[in-house]
Amino acid sequence: MSDAITPFTLAVPEADLDDLKRRLGHTRWPEKETVDDWTQGSPLARVQALCAHWQGGYDWRRAEARLNALGQYKTEIDGLNIHFLHVRSKHEGALPLIITHGWPGSVMEFMKVIGPLTDPTAHGGDAADAFHVIAPSLPGYGFSDKPTTSGWGVPKIAQTWIKLMERLGYDRWVAQGGDWGSAVTTAIGVIRPPGCAAIHVNMPLVFPEADQRADFTEKEKSYLAGLTYYQDKDSGYSKQQSTRPQSVGYGLVDSPAAQAAWIYEKLWAWTDNKGAPEDVLTRDEMLDNIMLYWLPGTGASSARLYWESFGGMGSVKLDMPVGVSVYPKEIFRASRRWADRVMSNIIHWGELDRGGHFAAWEQPELFVGEIRATFRQVR
Repeated sequence: MSDAITPFTLAVPEADLDDLKRRLGHTRWPEKETVDDWTQGSPLARVQALCAHWQGGYDWRRAEARLNALGQYKTEIDGLNIHFLHVRSKHEGALPLIITHGWPGSVMEFMKVIGPLTDPTAHGGDAADAFHVIAPSLPGYGFSDKPTTSGWGVPKIAQTWIKLMERLGYDRWVAQGGDWGSAVTTAIGVIRPPGCAAIHVNMPLVFPEADQRADFTEKEKSYLAGLTYYQDKDSGYSKQQSTRPQSVGYGLVDSPAAQAAWIYEKLWAWTDNKGAPEDVLTRDEMLDNIMLYWLPGTGASSARLYWESFGGMGSVKLDMPVGVSVYPKEIFRASRRWADRVMSNIIHWGELDRGGHFAAWEQPELFVGEIRATFRQVR
């Protein structure tokens, strides 16, 4: 195994883009849903409109050029080539930050925040808040390799990220994540490697303990209601991916319409929108993200992370300095009281008035503010 860090340039063959358009043009559509809302999943007319734009109006080369301009790299760790963005700040004393996406996200979630994080003075900020940004693609996601053996769950990914930061020569750094990125970042905090000074999560995996259930506040009752709704009405995808990821993968890897609809519904359910994901994200932004599943064919490999780790997501004791941001349309929301039970060193707690699961993507200014406020405490 080599410790080399190799520049990576995306150059998707034109034949692959032609194949995508051909497949979209030959989609075998189901009948329309029997309701006038999203309760049965992504509505037919909306998915058809998204796919029509994908086939006839979307420009992948624009997204490809943007990724290439940022700086993409690969390095082999434990037999897998890990793809990552690495954008260094021009500012002296910038703090290295490894930032991790989840499902159904990708490094495309961070396109609006990399500039303000690395070059704050160009975005109305202070040079003292500058970061070097490292944004890896999870194993089996994007342009990272797909694991060929089991064992690539959250703890192993956390160890891999620690090795990545060491390999990049960073001896003092911080970590951030949401969704699976929150789980990986929390796992880094549990390991507490010498180089990691603090972490921040925007989906705290914190749940009430039995003795806290007798005196819920009204806000905590709403948090619990959200969790109940997720379990009852919104978690079918996770049950499928955590039990039979291979089975769902055949359709997702073969049909671009299936892959788009599978992700599009979550962009509706988990963003802070007024009824449609397009209220928050443009079609091009959503398709940029979907392309990081379609092009490398990660429908099955990305789902396997649920098979590997979903049952182990729960409250863990954490004494690492941690910042937490709670957005109103997040899947799991936690109260400070619940968090204090398991997080003994909370250095920042933010409750935002807008935003959802994809915080950096939906509300980049709020997200950047939360990151800056947290890590100012450890600079």
